[in-house]
Amino acid sequence: MFFRQHLAANATLSYFFGCAGLQKAVAVDVVAGDESWFLQEAEKAGVLIAHVIDTHVHADHFSGGPELARLAGASYHLHESNLGRTAFAFSPLRDGQRLESGNVLVDVIHTPGHTTDSVCLLVRDLRRGDEPWFVITGDTLFVGAVGRPDLAGHEREMAAQLYDTLHTKLLSLPAELEIYPGHQAGSSCGAGLSGKPASTISFEKRFNPMLSMSRDAFVSALTADIPPQPADMEHIVQANLRGAVPVAATV
Repeated sequence: MFFRQHLAANATLSYFFGCAGLQKAVAVDVVAGDESWFLQEAEKAGVLIAHVIDTHVHADHFSGGPELARLAGASYHLHESNLGRTAFAFSPLRDGQRLESGNVLVDVIHTPGHTTDSVCLLVRDLRRGDEPWFVITGDTLFVGAVGRPDLAGHEREMAAQLYDTLHTKLLSLPAELEIYPGHQAGSSCGAGLSGKPASTISFEKRFNPMLSMSRDAFVSALTADIPPQPADMEHIVQANLRGAVPVAATV
C-alpha cells in the first residue's frame, strides 16, 4: 500500500492511498483546487483513481471530490442519506459496505453525530494481513477532540448521537489502530483539536478528554464549547450539494 496525507486549506487533511501493485487508488476529502495534486500523485504512483469519497457534505470548504472523480473517471461517493439532496448523481455508501482498490479494502462505517451523513473508513491491506491498519475518521473523531454537533441544528440531540457513535462504533475498534482525522488545529469543525495529524485508538481513549465522560457530561461539555460556525457555511453546503464549486475556490 502507498499512503499520502495532504494538508489542505482550512486545516483540512485529505488522503490518497491504494494498491500500487494492482494500480488502483482512493482519494478522500478532496478540497476544491487540489484536484491536480491528486492527479499528479496518481501519475507518480502509476495508479488509476478508482474511488473518490467525501466523509460527509462539508460545511467549511468547497469539495473537489466531484471534479476529481470526473477528471479521473472515478466513482464519487457520499453516504446514502444524501440521495435526493444533491443535484448530481453519486455512488451511495451504506454502513458495512466494502470498497475494493486492488489489495486495499475500505469498509464504510456510518458515524452520525457531527452530521447525519458522516462516515468513517476502516482500511486494510491484504498484503499486510486481514486485520485493519487504520481508520479515516473524518470530522467524527479528531486528535484530542471530537466533531462539533451543531451544523445540522439540534445540537444536543446530535451530541448524544455522536457519543453513541464514538462508543459503539469507533472506540470498540482495536486499540493499536491508527486514526487519521479530517482536520487538525486551526479548523472550525471542532474545539481543542491537536496540531498532531494522527493518533491511535488507545492514545485517544487515554488522553482525549471527551472520551472519558459520561453521556450526559459529554453532551453538556460539547454543546457548551461550540466555536463560531464557518464563514459562508450555508453557501458552501449548498454549493457542495449542487456540485457547483465557484471558480474562485479552485484557483
